[in-house]
Amino acid sequence: MRILITGISGTIGQHLKNFLEKMGHEVYGWNRQEIPIDNYMAMESFIQEIAPDILFHLAAPSQPTGRPNENWLVHYEWSSELAWITHKCGIKFLFTSTVQVFSDTAKGPFTPQSHPDNDYGYGFEKRMAEQRILYQNPQAYIARLGWQIDTNTSGNQMAAYLEKKHNTEGKIFASTRWLPAASFLDDTVKALWEIISHHPPAIYLLDSNRGWNFYEIATALKKLLKKKWTILPDESFVYDQRMIDPRISLPPLSDRLKHLKPIR
Repeated sequence: MRILITGISGTIGQHLKNFLEKMGHEVYGWNRQEIPIDNYMAMESFIQEIAPDILFHLAAPSQPTGRPNENWLVHYEWSSELAWITHKCGIKFLFTSTVQVFSDTAKGPFTPQSHPDNDYGYGFEKRMAEQRILYQNPQAYIARLGWQIDTNTSGNQMAAYLEKKHNTEGKIFASTRWLPAASFLDDTVKALWEIISHHPPAIYLLDSNRGWNFYEIATALKKLLKKKWTILPDESFVYDQRMIDPRISLPPLSDRLKHLKPIR
């Protein structure tokens, strides 16, 4: 297949690109310096030129250019246009959203029937984008993701956060009362492919946390990566952020984090 990925140089994008190329697919990226995301005709012409079978929309404004309302432009307006173009051209479209469409005061764990309620910042923009995408393209796929984990300390993912926190502050406080939505990057990209290859269009929730708190996960990750992080338990954040979706099952975190205690 021919596959177009926005955000191909990002943390998830790089893993997805490698995964798809190993399967033999042709993978193309979107260079925003060459194809502006606020020019409909340029976007439509580029997509028609590539003629992809699938468009994965992963992009985020990770490198701001200083444009007014840039986050909204990237998350909402660009997503809306891509949803419409792919619908018109008959291209499969998958948008990666976030568990943060639910506010910190919402009651988890969340299921496909849970109602998103975040009215602020990144989570609000993603929530609005979800609604707009489904209006523009009722056949779109949406995957809500949790915190990603990798086996190195680069990129935008949990191990990199812990490394930076330790290096800048000398210690990491990790709540024993926060159950974060989280999954390993390799498992996430496999699930994205499974969704768009074998499931009908819908909103899907991707999470590997079966019931471990942040302190347990961070400590197990420290042991896996053989780090000297100082991790201190606290109860500063109380939140069950897990997502449960019986239609798509990711491997539990314990498959990779062998030091996690079994969930009974």
